[in-house]
Amino acid sequence: MITRRWLAAGAGGLLAVLAVGLFPANAAAGEPAAKESPKVELVLDVSGSMRATDIDGKSRMAAAKQAFNEVLDAVPDEVQLGIRTLGANYPGDDRQVGCKDTKQLYPVGRLDRTEAKTAVGTLAPTGWTPIGPALLGAADDLKGGDATRRIVLITDGEDTCAPLDPCEVARDIAAQGIHLVIDTLGLVPDAKTRNQLLCIAEATGGTYTSVQHTDELSGRVKQLVDRAATPVVKPVATEGAKSCEGAPKLGAGLYSDRETFGEHRWYRVDVRPGQELRASVSVSADRAVNNDYGVLLRASTTHGREIVRGSEAGDGRTDAISTGLRYPKQETGDEDTGADGKPVAETVCLQVSNSFAAGPSVKTTPGLPVELTVDLVDAPDDASDVASFGLGRGWWLLAVLVLAGFLAGLVWGWISRWRVSVWRTN
Repeated sequence: MITRRWLAAGAGGLLAVLAVGLFPANAAAGEPAAKESPKVELVLDVSGSMRATDIDGKSRMAAAKQAFNEVLDAVPDEVQLGIRTLGANYPGDDRQVGCKDTKQLYPVGRLDRTEAKTAVGTLAPTGWTPIGPALLGAADDLKGGDATRRIVLITDGEDTCAPLDPCEVARDIAAQGIHLVIDTLGLVPDAKTRNQLLCIAEATGGTYTSVQHTDELSGRVKQLVDRAATPVVKPVATEGAKSCEGAPKLGAGLYSDRETFGEHRWYRVDVRPGQELRASVSVSADRAVNNDYGVLLRASTTHGREIVRGSEAGDGRTDAISTGLRYPKQETGDEDTGADGKPVAETVCLQVSNSFAAGPSVKTTPGLPVELTVDLVDAPDDASDVASFGLGRGWWLLAVLVLAGFLAGLVWGWISRWRVSVWRTN
């Protein structure tokens, strides 16, 4: 009898092992499938103008190769990366042939760094600048699946193959609803190149960056590849008002807007007793701006009384300038309650202002990109929490400085009196 039980147990265990092998745990009903790896394709301009030697004393092509080597070393393992070129193969004058000169240099997939670097090392400035066809080819390289997809276009000039307008190509890609973002980088760009690259990026929700140095190029491309690996929350488009009275009401989340040079925009947030409002704003200088600029984020009551503010300023070229604030609303126990039995919220007015300015030749429309983050968390439990005063941990430093000054004054006064007493005695 015991022997039969052991045989039955052994048979059951064998069936269980076979079941696990045939139906792995991650295929159980109700469990999500593994997330597909993000895809990125770097599209590099290898046209004849890349021979120009105006980036850190070397040619634009040499700077691009150096930046690519640094980027390839830093690509996260989970990213599927590919490389496509434009203008790399046809050196002739036949426009029809030159405007088809785009080729995938390295297929989108798991990265072999040595192979990719070797492929980039063979490139030499050659031909035309068919940006539109290159974008179409890159979109085709990235098609399929539900992965995050991003094209990073690096060029030093505008498209030379109209009427296939690359801006229209970008709009068509965006209209397909495939969630493909195009970021553009201009190497020492002129005004026409800047406007075209800005249009391409805006059409797909991407970014535009002007590049003057090799480290700027490698740093920005690394940042964009990392962003594909860890995609951020997509901002919700909103439109601030000219005053708090007509401002849109925002909850916790990430929002995008556009603000013209020197403009003030208003938003409203409801803060309940026991909550702390944390807000931050970034304004991007996506075009050439004058030195001396700033951004202000101000929280006030609906009656105009300022509660707290955050500001930041600079005097050199920047891509973005950011600031933030905190406002904790303490519970007092005698708050009015609404129909839901919860304390009535206070409406806080958020004002976003910038002091950017630009030369007369710089395009002022559309406005500067604004990204506003709003968060509502539990307020500090202790009313004496230093954050409740809006100065954060700066109170501790201020107290230490006051105490140190007081003690130093006492010691100096005692030494001075002792020296005078000694002088009189002698």
